[in-house]
Amino acid sequence: MQNSKKYKAKAIQKQEELPFIVELTFDDNRAFYDILLEAIDKSFLSLGEPVKTSIYLYLKNSMGIKKSEIPFRIDDFQNALEKLFGIGARHLEILVIKNLHEKIKIKYKGDMPRWVVPDLTFQEYIRLVKMTYENSNERTNE
Repeated sequence: MQNSKKYKAKAIQKQEELPFIVELTFDDNRAFYDILLEAIDKSFLSLGEPVKTSIYLYLKNSMGIKKSEIPFRIDDFQNALEKLFGIGARHLEILVIKNLHEKIKIKYKGDMPRWVVPDLTFQEYIRLVKMTYENSNERTNE
């Protein structure tokens, strides 16, 4: 799905206490939640349109999670995926993370492996990316 709007992108490098640099290229006109929903949508679509529709119906009807609520209910979302897919939910979570990386254009530089911290939970990872994205976005708008 290509968005017809063109957005101005900015790059930021950030080094904290971590032994690596996080470089973000992002659109300063878009909320993190919109980008996260696009990454989730793309991940579900990779399973096929009927499956994507079925997952959203399951989330809404069985779990009480509307599509627009997903970014605000990551724990519930992850639990719902686990109930639906079992251990296979991890593969879908990784796909969401990869699609999120693609949309935000996150690059890690340093001595870290491609997937930064293997013990990080899906919920914690989304929280950290959101925090980094929003902090970087605020700094460039000052």
